[in-house]
Amino acid sequence: MSIQQRMTPSLLIERGSLLLGFLLFAIFLLSPAYFVFKGSFENISVSLVASDGGWTLDNYVKVFSSGYFTYVVNSLVVCVTATVLGCTVALFAAYGLSRFRFRGRSLVFGSILGGQFFPWIILVNPIFILFARGGLINSHIGLILCYTAFITPFTIYLLVGYLTTVPRSLDEAAIVDGASRFTVIRLIILPVIWPGMVAAATFGFLQCWSEYLLALALITDDSMKTIPLGLYQYFGDVQIDWGAVMAGSVVATLPTLLLFLPLQKKLVAGLTSGAVK
Repeated sequence: MSIQQRMTPSLLIERGSLLLGFLLFAIFLLSPAYFVFKGSFENISVSLVASDGGWTLDNYVKVFSSGYFTYVVNSLVVCVTATVLGCTVALFAAYGLSRFRFRGRSLVFGSILGGQFFPWIILVNPIFILFARGGLINSHIGLILCYTAFITPFTIYLLVGYLTTVPRSLDEAAIVDGASRFTVIRLIILPVIWPGMVAAATFGFLQCWSEYLLALALITDDSMKTIPLGLYQYFGDVQIDWGAVMAGSVVATLPTLLLFLPLQKKLVAGLTSGAVK
């Protein structure tokens, strides 16, 4: 008997309901992106409820003529550098926390977890004063240091969960063969937990990419601004240029899609492997 013949009416209704639910949920998630993309090619009124009709590239011309491409490059430089640094520090820290037992280990790991619950907004003033004295205002280095510290705690927490699933016998076998700890991490541990690294890097990059408050406090020079600060210039005191905002939002989304769509399979594997092992 074929599968179609064994399908009962109740099973068909159940599967149809699930499919309909998934479709409605997908429409709910994708509809804002559709309206932003559509609005970026329209002459939208200030009230955002009407347009002059027709399609136009004026919004994109306005965005790029105002130096928006510089903001994209700045964001890429800052976010990629901070993500690489944060993931590198987190990898070595997570390896030490998962492989070695030492006095104060629980306190160290608890302090790292506590960083996730700390309200970063109250640190804006101290960070600004510290960086102003150190000459790091209007500097990508200062922003990179902040973002690295911002994403490292969660990355350590995530990687510790993956490293605990990797048998220590792999490390011991490599060390017996004469490999150093650095070689073990680079040639054995990293390839094994690579999906977890991709997942951690994705979350860290997206957090940096959309961060606004620290960038607003530390960057005032137009040539150094990142995408969130660049978008804010289209929000005037009297009116908002919604066409430019939507065009800028589309441009801001493209780099993340181009970077992480090729890594989609590894990202999904990284999100699920910790629960399976």
